[in-house]
Amino acid sequence: MPSRDDYLAMPVADRLARLARSPDDLAAAIAGRSDAELSRRAPGGWSAKETVCHLRDIEELCILRYHTMLAMDDPKVFVVAGPPHGDSPFVLSADRWAADRQYLRNDTPEALDAFRRRRREVLAFLDALSPEQWQRGSIHPEHGRWTYEEFVAGVAGHDDNHLEQARGALSHV
Repeated sequence: MPSRDDYLAMPVADRLARLARSPDDLAAAIAGRSDAELSRRAPGGWSAKETVCHLRDIEELCILRYHTMLAMDDPKVFVVAGPPHGDSPFVLSADRWAADRQYLRNDTPEALDAFRRRRREVLAFLDALSPEQWQRGSIHPEHGRWTYEEFVAGVAGHDDNHLEQARGALSHV
């Protein structure tokens, strides 16, 4: 599985193509599964349903982040991370987010549809950026300044990680 750095070495078009494939890859991974199967957690991890909901909600955060980056010079942005994540008020706990948003009570197909819609919005937004705008950035609470190019590389790696997480959870049912 490519890392964020691997994606960063790829052309932006390849990173965007990865982002465009993610909803279909996720749909294929969960196809034909019952709600009970989708809700069953892997040992020490999330269920496939929780993973789908997480990707949906991260996409919501990305839309906000990307608009903020365009509107402001190097704003500090929120990220969602698993432990360890330090003491920054800009780092939200992924497990707390899942609990607060009651992921296990969500409908997986609806969450996937929302992820797909939000991802299309993100891709349309990114497609409209000029080359100069691609270099605009924000301050990531753990990694310093990241441009759109760097965030897209991070999201591509994030998608891969969570797709494998969903597949892994389903391999335990």
